[in-house]
Amino acid sequence: MNLTNFTVKNYQFTLVVFIMVAVVGFVTLFTMPRAEDPQINPPSYPVVVVYPGTSPKDMEELVVKPIENKLYELDNVDKIVTSIEDGLAIIQVDFKYGEDVDNKYQEVIREVNNLRSELPQDIHKIDIRKVDPSDVNIFQVALISENASYKDLKDLGDDLKEKLEKVKELKKVKVSGAPEETIRIDLKLDKIAELKIPLNVVIGSLQSEALNIPGGSLEAGNKTFNVKTSGKFKDIEDIENTVVYNGNGKIITLKEVAKVDYKLEEEKHITRLNGQRCVLVSAAQKVGANISSTQKKSLPIIAEFEKILPKNVALVKNFDQANNVALRLSGLGIDFIIALGLVLITLLPLGTRASIVVMIAIPLSLALGLIGLNAFGFSLNQLSIVGLVVSLGLLVDDSIVVVENIERWLREGHTKREAAIKATKQITLAVIGCTATLVISFLPLLFLPAGPGEFIRGLPMAVISTILASMLVSLTLVPFLSSRILKEHHNGEGNIFLQYLQKFINRTYTRLMHKALEKPMLTLIITVVLFVGSVSLFPVIGFKLFPSSEKPIFLVNIRMPLQTSLEESKRITKLVESDIVKYEEIKYFTSNIGKGNPQIYYNVPQQEEKNDFAQLFVQLEDDAKPKSKIELIEKLRKQFKNFPLAKVEIKDFEQGPPIEAPISVRVFGDNLDTLRKLSFDVEKIVKSNSGTIYVNNDLNTLKTDIKVNINREKARTLGVFTSDIDKTIRLAVAGISIGTYTDDDGDDFEIVVNTPKGDKATLNVLTNLYVNNAVGTPIPLKQIANIEFVTSPNNINHFDKNRFIKITASTKDGILANDVLKDIVPKLDNLKMPKGYYYKLSGEAESEGDAFGGNFITVIILTVFLFIAVLILQFKTFKGILIVLSVIPLGVIGGVIMLWLSGNPMSFIAIIGFIGLAGIEVKNSILLVDFTNQLRMDGVPLGEAIEKAGEIRFLPVVLTSLTAIGGLIPLAMNPNPQISPLALVLIGGLISSTILSRIVTPVMYKLIPPSIEK
Repeated sequence: MNLTNFTVKNYQFTLVVFIMVAVVGFVTLFTMPRAEDPQINPPSYPVVVVYPGTSPKDMEELVVKPIENKLYELDNVDKIVTSIEDGLAIIQVDFKYGEDVDNKYQEVIREVNNLRSELPQDIHKIDIRKVDPSDVNIFQVALISENASYKDLKDLGDDLKEKLEKVKELKKVKVSGAPEETIRIDLKLDKIAELKIPLNVVIGSLQSEALNIPGGSLEAGNKTFNVKTSGKFKDIEDIENTVVYNGNGKIITLKEVAKVDYKLEEEKHITRLNGQRCVLVSAAQKVGANISSTQKKSLPIIAEFEKILPKNVALVKNFDQANNVALRLSGLGIDFIIALGLVLITLLPLGTRASIVVMIAIPLSLALGLIGLNAFGFSLNQLSIVGLVVSLGLLVDDSIVVVENIERWLREGHTKREAAIKATKQITLAVIGCTATLVISFLPLLFLPAGPGEFIRGLPMAVISTILASMLVSLTLVPFLSSRILKEHHNGEGNIFLQYLQKFINRTYTRLMHKALEKPMLTLIITVVLFVGSVSLFPVIGFKLFPSSEKPIFLVNIRMPLQTSLEESKRITKLVESDIVKYEEIKYFTSNIGKGNPQIYYNVPQQEEKNDFAQLFVQLEDDAKPKSKIELIEKLRKQFKNFPLAKVEIKDFEQGPPIEAPISVRVFGDNLDTLRKLSFDVEKIVKSNSGTIYVNNDLNTLKTDIKVNINREKARTLGVFTSDIDKTIRLAVAGISIGTYTDDDGDDFEIVVNTPKGDKATLNVLTNLYVNNAVGTPIPLKQIANIEFVTSPNNINHFDKNRFIKITASTKDGILANDVLKDIVPKLDNLKMPKGYYYKLSGEAESEGDAFGGNFITVIILTVFLFIAVLILQFKTFKGILIVLSVIPLGVIGGVIMLWLSGNPMSFIAIIGFIGLAGIEVKNSILLVDFTNQLRMDGVPLGEAIEKAGEIRFLPVVLTSLTAIGGLIPLAMNPNPQISPLALVLIGGLISSTILSRIVTPVMYKLIPPSIEK
């Protein structure tokens, strides 16, 4: 007994099973994880080293090279990219995709920890991170006040942070924009010198007292007791009374040679909302959580907290990703309803009852597909929903084909039960073959390599799971419903819609097919000309891997002249703000001076601390159209083009994996002076193209450093060690952290030893500075060293341990990076470089290579052979395969023309459309060829079988194409450039292939008729 027979005869069982599917699918829809973007897990780990006051060259030698050498020894390293700036190094190690993300993270931690003893002991911080898109903040709250102290704002931010941390779905709740409070010990170096106390002794005493070493446990009788030791400092008075020197009959406490007090650390990150002083509280969401549920739990906490705020502090929730997700998902939900309505209209020729059968099959197929999607661990996000909407137009195909065949058998006079079983049996192999080819066509997208592949994987998975579900529904539920709902012996010509459609087919298609069969070679020549003409459009439309984001947000990056102070950067940023605030369409702009905005977009990490950098996170109204955002960006670009005090860059967010810039040229070599000379040549070439903007050169300007030249011979003569000179200077300039102090409330404060100074270190800290020699005698610094200004590079970059500099650029609106590269690459190739120096493209060019290189070609080859294998099983001849596959170029014609007419470039998402289109075309072609073979097996002559199959199978093919187009129209009209190109390609391809393949397939069948086994 076959499956169809079983479900029709055991209808009670069938009914119960599919009611269960409907209920579980409904529950899954509301319980499965939801997020705005897909969750990806790249095996990428930045090692961030903070070593204040260290030049890039010193960072390279002392920190970067040892860490790079250690990490390079790990297995399956893909690349190591390092960026070195003043006091900061970011060493990012990327492993090959497919590696266990957590295991590799532990390996990196282990190797770096093993190396710590060989690195400088006074490194401020080594932070080993894991690149995790779930670290993107889902909301951002501003606590605004013009007169509250930073301490008060910080305390309020910490209070809100503590409350939000109790929401189990949240992680990494952070407070930004307020300096941390520290305990600062300002040493009186002149007093220490007068008392002849070695500086090392003072620092060593403080460090030993700050330690907290547990005593362990011991047993007394039959009980165990923990032994508590002296522990850490208990309060500031305890710190002041620390004995820092005991010798020559003298006991010196810290308060005699230093001043101890609570002080705010040096201001490094200033935040403002709409020009008003504030601190920011942001939070990310844990993997697998539902953002709507998280919002419902966090909003009441924020609302309650707002009620207890002082009158001079206001709370503004300026960013909430949950609102964006709800808006986007509801928009796609509306698209889904519209698509469902359009599908219903296209089903009218089937008749009311047949349409009801198909309409019942649609939600059940989607429910089963959702269950499968959730079972494989995918969330409900923008791409998986697009996959579901795309599959809406495809999943009805199986049901339409089965119902239409059952209807035809009913019109021929068969009973409902007989028609349901036999008509389904007649077409079962064709339906399975069609579904297999469609699944195979989307299969390569599941195995796309690296970040782009993981990013879009939810889309093909949604399509595949839903299409497999629709096949199961069409071969089980649809025959059962047809046997119960459809009428017997109704009008043989069908309803009025079907009659008009049949008349249209007879007047147009039948005549055209007859003429084409009379002149088959002419038909093929015309088809080839159309195909070649469409392929010639590819260079015209251009290529862009991923489009810009359609979200109503963008960034304004302000790059001040090199080494600009934070205070001056603050002043310049205010000038930019005064122009930004004039635009009514801007709802919020969050200013960040000295650091980037907390991460709010999945592929744009937060910029690390830089005094000469500021960033504005600009938000428009939630319902702002992408077109209006682009227009505003262009206005701002023109306005700030000649801003005199800084380079102001207006940058839209880009979709896809993170890249340095659309255009990025890396020049490799060892000598920094030679690299700098070459960078000017490359920069000139990039600027020569009129399509580039915001051209940045790492080494365009050298920075000025203060160098302390130590007279080593004189220092040795006076008994002064070089290390003591370095430590004293560091103490005076940056300070030395000697531990932490925890107060009664459990708050931790860093203890920093410093010299008396204001909020920031100035040149004055180096005057009247003394260094103790081996016997404690103070030696003035100016006696053993002199100070001079020297130039040095502002940053150094490494790629796989090789030095490089990069020149980056963005492109103007409407200009594609690939078009710019076509112009500049030949010029770069002609650039004469010394031996050992060369260039490589990164940016979009590198991302394209990652997306389509390596395993992708293997997967495509494998897919082609799977296609052929399935078709061989079905048709048993290579001629049949050739006939079926001949339709694939026909869809390309319409797809390319549609991209050209809509102004969209070829893109990653459009390629997905073409791959899926191939499966749909082959699916429709299989139905025609299979039925022609069946007619020939029944004894119908070749010519008559071709024409009869073409006429009979034209109706279900037209209906399935129309339903697919109807389902895709809302997506094609969607303003999201990550979605619409996919729908446009499919619509254009379906139109051209539906029209042309109904002519070309019969012609190919006539020219190379496959042999039939009777």
